[in-house]
Amino acid sequence: MRSSQLFSQTLRQAPAEADVRSYQLLLRAGYIRQLSTGIFSYLPLAQRSLAKIMAIVRAEMDAIGGQEITMPVVHPADLWKETGRWYQIGAEMARFKDRADRDMVLGMTHEEVVGDLIRREIRSYRQLPQLIYQLQTKFRDEPRPRAGLIRVREFTMKDSYSLDADWDGLDAQYRRHYQAYFNIYHRCGLPVMAVRSDVGMMGGSMAHEFMYLTSIGEDTLLICDESGYAANREVATFQKPAAPAEAALPMQKVETPGTTTIESLADFLKIPRSKTAKAFFVTATVSENDQYVERFVIAIIRGDMDVNETKLQNALKAKTMRAATEDEIKAAGAVPGYGSAIGARGAIIVVDDAIPTSPNLVAGANEAGYHLLNTNYGRDFTAHIVADIAAAREGDRSPDGAGTLRAVRGVEVGNIFKLGTRYSAALGATFLDKDGAAKPIIMGSYGIGIGRLLACVAEQHNDDFGLIWPISVAPYHVALILVVGDDDAARQAANDLYRDLQAAGVEVLFDDREERAGVKFNDADLIGLPLRITVGAKSLAQGGAEIKRRGRKDGQIVPVDQVVAYIKGEIAALYAEIGAAVVEVPFKE
Repeated sequence: MRSSQLFSQTLRQAPAEADVRSYQLLLRAGYIRQLSTGIFSYLPLAQRSLAKIMAIVRAEMDAIGGQEITMPVVHPADLWKETGRWYQIGAEMARFKDRADRDMVLGMTHEEVVGDLIRREIRSYRQLPQLIYQLQTKFRDEPRPRAGLIRVREFTMKDSYSLDADWDGLDAQYRRHYQAYFNIYHRCGLPVMAVRSDVGMMGGSMAHEFMYLTSIGEDTLLICDESGYAANREVATFQKPAAPAEAALPMQKVETPGTTTIESLADFLKIPRSKTAKAFFVTATVSENDQYVERFVIAIIRGDMDVNETKLQNALKAKTMRAATEDEIKAAGAVPGYGSAIGARGAIIVVDDAIPTSPNLVAGANEAGYHLLNTNYGRDFTAHIVADIAAAREGDRSPDGAGTLRAVRGVEVGNIFKLGTRYSAALGATFLDKDGAAKPIIMGSYGIGIGRLLACVAEQHNDDFGLIWPISVAPYHVALILVVGDDDAARQAANDLYRDLQAAGVEVLFDDREERAGVKFNDADLIGLPLRITVGAKSLAQGGAEIKRRGRKDGQIVPVDQVVAYIKGEIAALYAEIGAAVVEVPFKE
């Protein structure tokens, strides 16, 4: 491709809304343009890089037995109603009616469509296992798109679906995806780690996220260097400090004016926060008698810990959860700042699993200005649900006690889920086993956001001058620069090299524009192709063309008739460096 014909242009400055490095560089280098909030056009350079990423994805999916299909972007709402997610998912799902007044949705994920497909296609255990995948457009009406391609509304995703007759088959396909994902990211030049995560709206029994660690990440991860433990904060666990064993003492009401926080209460009574019980008030939408209703919830946790709202919502099996209003709190007989489960009316009581083993805690008296000393679970109050609802924090002990947790930020670049029979049972997707009995197909779901992966590679590989693409995803291998002048020999040499490189299968972006050398060099650095060839009167006088790797300071003069062979050797070396990073990664539960 000649730069004079390229359908994009570089920008000297990024627009003000470009808030992260990858977004700024992809805009400035002419890879993407924004159409609307969270919706982008991908220009030729980006399209070539995306095609290479998708080729890597296809190769790794095919290697574990995947078969590519394409499913519709528009789905009838009836499928989503069958699984219940029509009612569970909020405004992020784009809903509309067709001309026949039927409810329709834009696909944000495809579990329902897969379920409908397999209930028509799979009949016998002899057809299992199967693995199907697609690369398809999705739409999710994100409330806060940000960071360019990191969080968008319209995106391309690789989603694959494993189909098995038994749970051992699901385990095997899940682990094959686990390794295949690492292969994909490493082939793209992106360092990632796998962490346990919340199953969220997908449901199922297990999920892992693949995280690129970066300060721009929206997710907080808790990791332990000593034990190798890693989990999203939403599901991270930790070794909770045990409370000293004590005999239960008589409960006693005491005056505690102005102590509406755990800190002020502990200071007033001169006790550690671990001797207090903290109340957390929410209103949750839960299922009762096949209907969703709002219920007031009191969650109790020890004062030296904080509530993890994801864990609490999962413990309640709630569709949604919000902070309770003051009127809702008072209606249950509770008092903000002095609340507890003792004496509350009509509330769902949830306690953290450390509460039953923590004796003689100070809790609110549900009366302004008063607390209760020596409250004990089982004697003074009980709960509808006892579960781990505590948020892990930096400095906590890892679950196995082998070390301490540290917090890091990350961007999720992929996820894998053990769905089990969540969707097949709801949609009647069954198979006949060896004994002729109908059983639901056991499913897994596995996703990678292609545009987000491109953005993360750009975030990882850049310097002060622009992008530095790994050879595997670069839109072209080589930037060929003609230093414009009156030297016809240089012009002829550059054109001959362009022709010879293309004939040898080398991907070349030939900057043949009538621009100053400085402009061309700056644009080449900004666009970030792995190799640069410069041809001009100066280089020819020195014996040939200058060849330089992007990111290195110095180049090398190579005779013109040896350039093609030299470049092919450099390309092979760069691919070998990428290949060396593709290694087996032990599976972590």
